[in-house]
Amino acid sequence: QVQLVESGGALVQPGGSLRLSCAASGSISSIKTWAWYRQRQGERLELISNLPRGVDSVKGRFTTSWDNVKNTLSLQMDNLNIDDTATYFCYADIGGSIRYWGQGTQVTVSS
Repeated sequence: QVQLVESGGALVQPGGSLRLSCAASGSISSIKTWAWYRQRQGERLELISNLPRGVDSVKGRFTTSWDNVKNTLSLQMDNLNIDDTATYFCYADIGGSIRYWGQGTQVTVSS
């Protein structure tokens, strides 16, 4: 079993930054892939980025990183805009059909 708890969601102005965290516990060594997803209201889940085991970080529009010491997955988001308003979820996959999700954290971008 793996437990995932997100934090860091907040109300932020356009152009601002946020750092989301996902604290992981349990059978972390079994995780093959980490990921961040988001879901805008009324829309489907959207993959933001995934991070294979052994990779410390991946940079796209946002940066996803894994801290081995703190067992925490992070999502650094800069230059946020209104379209980034969504509930953000962390995800862990151990292969096959076994997947874990956090409870989600709300990010609202508004002036």
